[in-house]
Amino acid sequence: MELKHVLVLSTMYPGKNSPTFGIFVRNQVEALRKRGLDIDVAAITEPGMRKHHLLKKYLAWMIRIGLISLRKGKGYQLIHAHYIFPSGLFGLIFKKRFGTKLIVTCHGGDLDKMAKKGKFFFQQTKRILQEADHIVAVGEALKQEMLDRYQVDPGKVTVLNMGVNRQVFAPVPKPKAKRRLGLEENRIQLLYAGNLIEAKGLKELLDAYQQLKQTFDQLELHLIGAAKQPEFLERIEEKIEREAIPDVTIHGPKGQKEVADWMAAADIFVIPSHMEGFGLVALEAMSCHTPVVGSNVGGLAHLLKDGAGILVEPKKHASLRNGLEKLIANEKLRDQLVIKGEEKAQENDQDKLLDQLISIYHR
Repeated sequence: MELKHVLVLSTMYPGKNSPTFGIFVRNQVEALRKRGLDIDVAAITEPGMRKHHLLKKYLAWMIRIGLISLRKGKGYQLIHAHYIFPSGLFGLIFKKRFGTKLIVTCHGGDLDKMAKKGKFFFQQTKRILQEADHIVAVGEALKQEMLDRYQVDPGKVTVLNMGVNRQVFAPVPKPKAKRRLGLEENRIQLLYAGNLIEAKGLKELLDAYQQLKQTFDQLELHLIGAAKQPEFLERIEEKIEREAIPDVTIHGPKGQKEVADWMAAADIFVIPSHMEGFGLVALEAMSCHTPVVGSNVGGLAHLLKDGAGILVEPKKHASLRNGLEKLIANEKLRDQLVIKGEEKAQENDQDKLLDQLISIYHR
């Protein structure tokens, strides 16, 4: 199939005031454009979660998609929808109206959360998955759920994560990386990067850190990400202040290059999520030669298995504490995980995975 024009639909995409919101989608789009594909994007670029923000941003997005449909609908050979609902629903409308091929990428939250909001969302999710031409699942567990719960044809599902940009997420010698950020070389830096929300396990992380700090005084904890649950973050900040937990820094959101700098400088990256479709940030940390401690859930369970990282039980701060303690106390183990992590980063290089995605486009 010859591709001339592709339309990407997504509920997450970086905007002026939210440069990291859905940046993994933009990274893929830009990489595809460099390969010569002509791609238009219709996406939501603001992460506002309050009801009036949700209504406003979804209405604006729907209007934009409607205008694109009127002006250029027949000109697209392929629609690539990121997230099953509602992006995939609009993609399905294009497919039925114009005969456009539809590919849907499932990132995890669309099955773990959206599809479980009620009967309507479940039914729409099932319909989209069954009627799409091809589905990309970013993790093996997501594919299995599609087959078991939604009766999707296994022949049209490919497991393919978004891949890591190794030019951006590149290793730097730890002493040099720490000096760049003004960090003390003899301190052990723990890093979390992602949305600052309860489902990412930040309460458990803080509890585990608080206990570890009593034994390892050289520890520091850095949290990078957007406050998508302001009330939850307030509780975390209050706990830090009330219990005088030392050496915890909440940075807020940072650009992709800054996040890469912090990953290169960190001694240990931690991602204690309650659920995770793939866990791209863990792969990005591996690409920066930083060992990872992560929850034994979803795509993380697959990414960190066979000694590629330390897997811990979700929602259990004692398990997280023990996993972190293993690495803090054992520099040799950290070095071993760096070697395994490099292998994973090579396997999941964005350029390699892009070849597979383009082949799906052309089927």
